[in-house]
Amino acid sequence: MGPSKAFVPLGGRPLVWWGLQALRRSPLVQEIILIVRAQDTDRARRLIAQGPAHLTEKVVVGGEERQASVLAGLEEVTPGTEVVLVHDAARPFLDQELIAACHQAALETGAALAAVPAADTVKWAPQGARVERTLDRGGIWLAQTPQAFRLPVLLEAYQAAGRDSFTGTDDAGLVERLGRPVALVPGRAHNIKITQPWDLQMAEHIAAELGLAPPGLRTGLGYDLHPLVPGRPLVLAGVRFDSPRGLAGHSDADVVAHAVTDALLGAAALGDIGQLFPDTDERYRGADSLELLAQATGRVREAGWAVLNVDAIVICQEPKVAPHAAQMRANLARALGASPEAVSIKGKTSEGLGFLGRGEAIACHAVAALYRTGIQP
Repeated sequence: MGPSKAFVPLGGRPLVWWGLQALRRSPLVQEIILIVRAQDTDRARRLIAQGPAHLTEKVVVGGEERQASVLAGLEEVTPGTEVVLVHDAARPFLDQELIAACHQAALETGAALAAVPAADTVKWAPQGARVERTLDRGGIWLAQTPQAFRLPVLLEAYQAAGRDSFTGTDDAGLVERLGRPVALVPGRAHNIKITQPWDLQMAEHIAAELGLAPPGLRTGLGYDLHPLVPGRPLVLAGVRFDSPRGLAGHSDADVVAHAVTDALLGAAALGDIGQLFPDTDERYRGADSLELLAQATGRVREAGWAVLNVDAIVICQEPKVAPHAAQMRANLARALGASPEAVSIKGKTSEGLGFLGRGEAIACHAVAALYRTGIQP
């Protein structure tokens, strides 16, 4: 997922934003400390600048490992704080009931964590190549966050770990090694941890199911029309047609590439082709419209979207599109970073009606469907 996983987009928001919002809504929370890499401090500060006035929020630079990062945060906790709660930014679906349950369990026991019982059969294979035995999953719980602690308890556990040069995989483990009790709080199946890129796809669906974000699918419409004039090459979807007339325009006037570009940008809400590549800019005079489409695709990808499919209808009396459709699809697919199977091209006439029917112009309608990747290249 990369070193800045906490800031990859989920539902159009940085991953860390989701847990941050849940904590801000909790009446139990008085102070939030956001622990990030040094390279991410500016964007983290922008996030807390948008926070509520009644909360104290800080940004702290973490360490090389999780344990060092949490310790850096603990050192900034206001003295006298009764309970501290540790939550992974990679778990976006924190809810108020879980915050309250972990807080209450920590007050009563000194330490608590959210966890879910193992649903799969668990095999013990310390060497990784051969199973040694099957464990009884009836007693196995999978740890989640939040994990909550009375502040003196967690500070003691961290001091002991530092003294013994011990590294644990979670905060509760540091408390356990001191022989202190740790309470289990039933976690949530949807309280998933984003670890692999495909986890983001699952998270998009969960967010939509919970009513927290719109579904990760978008559709955009594109349309373009150019007049036919003598002395210009006729280019459609990157294919040069043998024709006495071509399309007038600032670029190569590829009406198909233009319509698909607008459909793509519209689906991602990134403006239109005229805003990105204005015809007043000499850099785009005679430009290859497939190259402009590729650039627009790059912007769409940076916004966290990828092409699901594109469908285009070319409306003209001449030339015939069908004999060249395979090459047109392949050209568009390369520019879109998609498979040719995800691109459709159809040719239609206007049955001799209107300026299109009289062969005065060529038009194109396009539809683009995008799906959210959540990953910024």
